[in-house]
Amino acid sequence: MFLVSAFLVSVPVFFQAPLVRSLPMLSLLLTGVLFLFVQSLYRKEDSRCLGDLMAGFTLTWLAGSIYWGWFRWQPLLHLPIEALALPLALWGISRVKNPIAHWFYLGSLLGTALTDLYFYLVHLIPHWRQLMFTQPEDAPMILNAALLKMQTPWGIGCAITVVGLLIILGSLPLRSDKLHHWAFSGAVFSTVLVDGLFLAAAILA
Repeated sequence: MFLVSAFLVSVPVFFQAPLVRSLPMLSLLLTGVLFLFVQSLYRKEDSRCLGDLMAGFTLTWLAGSIYWGWFRWQPLLHLPIEALALPLALWGISRVKNPIAHWFYLGSLLGTALTDLYFYLVHLIPHWRQLMFTQPEDAPMILNAALLKMQTPWGIGCAITVVGLLIILGSLPLRSDKLHHWAFSGAVFSTVLVDGLFLAAAILA
């Protein structure tokens, strides 16, 4: 559960991100395909846990398709759109017997929120907007400017704080034997990996 959860959070980085940039409607329509896949998993007793996890992933895919397809130029709208299913997740935690989907979604959303917080604290939002409008050949210059802010004492201190929070919040549920807690941890920990990959890409650029 932990490993699959971590993998699913990483999928949008390698597959959805390039797809939604060029074919946003296709990415949105794939939400329906994922929903049908979830239904097929629910029909079998031995695959229902995976179905629950994929249901949470479907929610994150839907929100990601909407934001990165049509609103990626507006950083202020990122978290509100990613949190569209938050009321459903909060309801499911207290009402659903096996709330794997809801805990996975919350873990993914928490990672997104802390990453966005870092962007605001280090004043990277202007670079975000520039990257959304610029041509690919101009991206390295913008990324280098962002790196200069990240390499300041304030930027490094904020990074250590955010990563520390992610590690602590991801570690605590691992003491439980509940699958939904492990799904939450996998989603949170994978945020550290994904953010690290973005940092490496910025450095290599």
